[in-house]
Amino acid sequence: MIEMLPLELNGHTFLSITVKLPKTNLLVVTSDKGYIMCGALDVALLNEKLKDRKVIAGRAVGVRTIDDLLHAPLESVTHEAENLGIMAGMSGKDALLKMV
Repeated sequence: MIEMLPLELNGHTFLSITVKLPKTNLLVVTSDKGYIMCGALDVALLNEKLKDRKVIAGRAVGVRTIDDLLHAPLESVTHEAENLGIMAGMSGKDALLKMV
């Protein structure tokens, strides 16, 4: 099952996406500029092999819900995210607010 819902943060609208799979959920919250995602995100791939795409993204591990994703510290971020001031350790919510 796929669930897509608008998410309001500090007056900005994001899209939350949950893909329910056997034994796991894929979690994403996206803006027009970038996104945060659960541990399935391969930040190294984005930074190395797909660096020409300049993807702005962050990864949080150990999250099971969108709420967890918003409040968990990001474990890793892309180089392009760092250019916006998004750093590992920052909450998902704070990272998203830098993507508006």
